[in-house]
Amino acid sequence: NPECRYLASSSKDGSVRIWDTVAGRCDKILTSHTQSVTCLRWGGDGLLYSSSQDRTIKVWRAQDGILCRTLQGHSHWVNTMALSTDYVLRTGAFEPAKASINPQDLNGSLAEIKQNALLRYNQIRGRGPERLVSGSDDFTLFLWLPAEDKKPLTRMTGHQALINQVVFSPDTRTIASASFDKSIKLWDGRTGKYLTSLRGHVSAVYQIAWSADSRLLISGSSDSTLKVWDTKTQKLAIDL
Repeated sequence: NPECRYLASSSKDGSVRIWDTVAGRCDKILTSHTQSVTCLRWGGDGLLYSSSQDRTIKVWRAQDGILCRTLQGHSHWVNTMALSTDYVLRTGAFEPAKASINPQDLNGSLAEIKQNALLRYNQIRGRGPERLVSGSDDFTLFLWLPAEDKKPLTRMTGHQALINQVVFSPDTRTIASASFDKSIKLWDGRTGKYLTSLRGHVSAVYQIAWSADSRLLISGSSDSTLKVWDTKTQKLAIDL
């Protein structure tokens, strides 16, 4: 979707629709899920990922809507997914971590901007394929190589309640997960190995987000607070 022409949406009716935003019409309807679709991720290799309350993750070829494979393993609803390439796909040719804008970038042709975006994508992706992590109501996460295999790389356990959100750090080295068990857990972004737990919230943690340089993580909770964590020291930096 390099021109950003197409938009994917999901519904409680179990379908995924791909819309042509220029023509203003539905281009494809993807049907295979048997319950509500909870999350969508558009990858950088032409694949679209959907998770559902039917406990599965579907991998679709976005160009023609063909179902490539179904990922199974969770024993309850799949609530959230994240791709290792999410950040670079979102920011394209620009690097927010540098906190500056190069005027030459703004004067570059569309082809040059696309080339810079592809270069950043390939650098983040490295030699391996995109990684996908999923979080579920079954208290577990799974790490996948969804473009290559329908079997998970690893099952990640430790949370004591359902998982609301999971996010790769921009540098892809770390995965953060937020849960109803009041904690945030950090995992190795390549192996899924457990690293540490960040505790301080007194109620469910709903949302988490990384800083562009992967040094800070912010969490939002139903306890009405935001907390900023230093991931190097694994300590609370700011309590809001």
